[in-house]
Amino acid sequence: METLRDVLDAAARGVFPPADGRTTVVPQAGPRDAGVLSFTAHSVVFTDEDPEWVHETLRAVDCDALAATLNARFLTAFMDRTGRRTDTVDALVVGSPLPGGPPLSLTEIEDPDHPRVAGSRRRRDDVRVWAVDGGVLVLGRGVAGRLEVAVEVDDAVRHRGLGRALVTAARHLAGEPVWAQISPGNARSVRAFQAAGYRPVGAEALLTRR
Repeated sequence: METLRDVLDAAARGVFPPADGRTTVVPQAGPRDAGVLSFTAHSVVFTDEDPEWVHETLRAVDCDALAATLNARFLTAFMDRTGRRTDTVDALVVGSPLPGGPPLSLTEIEDPDHPRVAGSRRRRDDVRVWAVDGGVLVLGRGVAGRLEVAVEVDDAVRHRGLGRALVTAARHLAGEPVWAQISPGNARSVRAFQAAGYRPVGAEALLTRR
């Protein structure tokens, strides 16, 4: 059986599920994360719930079948069924690793009680955090063990390219594809990732435990 990690690894290589309008259901990679990945004309629901429940619920959603897995009615039913919550439907992007050291002078934060470390550990494993004047870079293992990046930039230094430099640095620090979930409404962040060479893969609604 194809696993969620198989799907993600293939997508990182530019190989996507067939654009056949169908929905594939795969088991969760672990107890923390369930959700929906939406590719071009194909969705992947990762959950430990009965696949037949997923398909029956999708059939009951009164909308275009291609959009059903991210329709509010399905996501609400999914959350009610699992007792989970979701914040938003994110754009999912991925960047290939880059050779050499990062283009910034980064200082790793090793304090486990640092608020950025503690906050990231609620959603990721093996979290590492680096600081630079005006910003923070986080790398950690998220959905299905994929390597995920998140950055923060202080208001005082915005519009100077620091966000782009930080997400570029993540590609230099990693020896594998680096993933990110971005709220589509956060146009500034979307532009930073695009400028740093990250490629759009699809959309993701991540359901986490309350």
